[in-house]
Amino acid sequence: MQCKYHPQRQAVHSCNSCGAPLCPECTEEVKAKEYYCFQCAMFQTVSGAGTTLKDKKTQLDEKKEKKRKKWGAFQYFLMISSSIVVVMGAVILFGSQSAPPGSAGILQNDRAFLFLVDSALKRYAHYKDNNYPDQLNVLVPSFLPLKKSDLIFLERLSYQKDPQEGYFLSLSNVKPGEMKIILSTKGIKYQPAANPGQGA
Repeated sequence: MQCKYHPQRQAVHSCNSCGAPLCPECTEEVKAKEYYCFQCAMFQTVSGAGTTLKDKKTQLDEKKEKKRKKWGAFQYFLMISSSIVVVMGAVILFGSQSAPPGSAGILQNDRAFLFLVDSALKRYAHYKDNNYPDQLNVLVPSFLPLKKSDLIFLERLSYQKDPQEGYFLSLSNVKPGEMKIILSTKGIKYQPAANPGQGA
């Protein structure tokens, strides 16, 4: 059997989620003897990272209230950064695949969806000579595995193509008190969300 992504190579594993035949280069071992293609491995990791982020925030709220008051934004930054590192390392998409089972949860998780779209932008640029799309819907379905009925989820994101930074990507609506995450080719920036009654 030949690898789905490299037809000239012999497949050595099959993806535990979608069943695609995979060569060693296309195989991700998420757990011992559990093999996935890059896209399915990314969905597994992003889903887990979203849950871990909520758990960590709950624990910090309950156990470290005094420290949180002292550290403020810095502690919040550390918590988010650790989750971002996990997500960014796993977010690799191969286009033209339908979303694996369980991907609906990612569409409901704003931050996981933000990083999913960010990875699609990077993959788009890789194949398009470092150019970025004018609109996010151009990514679908080749670089972002969404159905037409799911395109409405892109409206939750704010996207702007930029000649210097490549692009700016963030959530359109951030709750007061939360940090606004702005992604670009230069990395991640954090901005406090505007409180009600203040300007954006």
